[in-house]
Amino acid sequence: MKRSNTYLIFEGNCAQAMKFYARCLGGELHLMPYSEMPGEVSKEAKDRIMHAKLTKGDMTWMASDNHPDHTTVPFKQGNNFLINLDCESVQEIDRLFAAFGDQGKVTMPLQETFWAARFGMLTDRFGVNWMFNLDKPAQG
Repeated sequence: MKRSNTYLIFEGNCAQAMKFYARCLGGELHLMPYSEMPGEVSKEAKDRIMHAKLTKGDMTWMASDNHPDHTTVPFKQGNNFLINLDCESVQEIDRLFAAFGDQGKVTMPLQETFWAARFGMLTDRFGVNWMFNLDKPAQG
């Protein structure tokens, strides 16, 4: 596994929150609204944040606003975070997803996305929310 990091979920105020954390911690902040993703985006979603990334040294926090049109993880104050695992191979992501999903609940099966070779989400048997990501190979 390459790394593990915290992933925060917000209900429409992700940009405000991440800008606040960037001011507190320093570091570099990248924000991408839903309007920049491929395909049609509703008026309600276009200004929400699809992906935020705050980095400082070895620390990385990622975040997003819930998409109002298709929420995979319902927003609940106090339970609005996931642990993201960036994997190094198809074999590793398949193994980890199956292991963590044992007696858990899959919220998004492993699949290719526009940003990842494989991505999936689940809640483990203890109620902890997880994201599993395998980057697409670099275009050279």
